[in-house]
Amino acid sequence: MTRPTLSRSVALFRAFTKEQSDPDFFYGMLARDSVEQLGRYVDLAGKVVLDIGGGPGYFADAFRAAGATYVGIDPDVGELSARGEPAEGMVMASGARLPVRSGSVDVCYSSNVLEHVSRPWEMAAEMVRATRPGGTVFVSYTPWLSPWGGHETSPWHYLGGALARRRYQRRHGKEPKNRYGESLFSVSVASGLRWARRCREATLIEGFPRYHPWWAKPVTRLPGVREIVSWNLALVLRRH
Repeated sequence: MTRPTLSRSVALFRAFTKEQSDPDFFYGMLARDSVEQLGRYVDLAGKVVLDIGGGPGYFADAFRAAGATYVGIDPDVGELSARGEPAEGMVMASGARLPVRSGSVDVCYSSNVLEHVSRPWEMAAEMVRATRPGGTVFVSYTPWLSPWGGHETSPWHYLGGALARRRYQRRHGKEPKNRYGESLFSVSVASGLRWARRCREATLIEGFPRYHPWWAKPVTRLPGVREIVSWNLALVLRRH
């Protein structure tokens, strides 16, 4: 497969502007890109994929198109039914307590979920547990200090998550979808890399800024700077 290019990055960042207005376009594009990205580390054809935070089925469509057997888990009934009836193969459950046997899936995948979990590394450890020896774990998340760290409350999250949440309430007359301290939490690039390097059950294959072109990968080696410019961190691990 070709390496991630600058034009691909630009297309993805433009798609972010349509997340609220045209979710089919945004999530469909993100799901297809994610499957292609994961395909650089593992041949998905014939593999059993467990997707944590699979939502309404965009990723189910993309993974099945790549030949994988797909099972998705999401704890939010609203997310599961965002496109109507929950997609085939979706299960309502918590990512912190996966209802699967240890070592039962070939690939355990999660896209933009960890920042919504109060104990993110417990969920990451559960993903490793569920993956068979030799299998692949792919987890990505938005660091708190990235420009999109506050999600729809950005960039005011730089002044504090609680302040950004109150500002959103005043401006829009309602709570944000991603509520700081309840469904949105502060997680860093440093903590993710530290967890992955210390994981005894898996080896870190690569940590990189998920949406950036290939030549931007070294930014993850720059403490402080990486928290802002990475935008989204992806961690790829191989289960022992």
